[in-house]
Amino acid sequence: MPGGLFITGTDTEVGKTVVARLIVRSLAATGVRVAVMKPVAAGSVMTSDGLRNDDALGLMADSNVVMPYATVNPYCLPAPVSPHLAAREAGVSIELPRLKASFDSLTAAADYVIVEGAGGWLAPLNDEQFIADLAAALGLPVLLVVGLRLGCLNHALLTAAAIRQRGLLLGGWIANHIDPQFSRVPDNLATLARHLGMPAIATLAHARGNHSSLRLPATATAVLAQAAMRKQLT
Repeated sequence: MPGGLFITGTDTEVGKTVVARLIVRSLAATGVRVAVMKPVAAGSVMTSDGLRNDDALGLMADSNVVMPYATVNPYCLPAPVSPHLAAREAGVSIELPRLKASFDSLTAAADYVIVEGAGGWLAPLNDEQFIADLAAALGLPVLLVVGLRLGCLNHALLTAAAIRQRGLLLGGWIANHIDPQFSRVPDNLATLARHLGMPAIATLAHARGNHSSLRLPATATAVLAQAAMRKQLT
């Protein structure tokens, strides 16, 4: 059974895509086949090939497993709003069986599948289901991206508790310096490590612009590969 990770964040705009692409590049550099999935993308533009989302295209550019766009990003929605609102506006309904079918196609072609969620853990997909339900349906270990800014302790610990309450494995967490003015970073990282029960797999420095040349250290990549092969608790 191929391994994989479901990447979620403490909020929107905390660097999930940056982290997902970094993981994909780092794993692919070891010679394994790494497929990607952006199940729902809200905020897309019309191209000659149809609606396309920049985050999904970026993930595909870093992957070494070529798959159709519609498999990587089954729901590509125009409006840059919550997935359930974007879907409603587009006149579609986000359905988990369709997402699971795409995921199964990816697992058949890869050693690892890196799935990037949308928004935070409880971002709604429709009137009844959330990103958390999608993660549970796919059954992958969850990697939490913690945006380092004021409030991150509360957001990270609440999200981790919710992940574990679903019976899913928190496979690890990566800290991302999204606020260069954020103070007492070492103290906050130590607090998170203590309460999450594990140190950060990596801590990303604040950066702007192109991240395409970045790679994780070999030790962090090995930890991620090991986490990706673990199974959910239920």
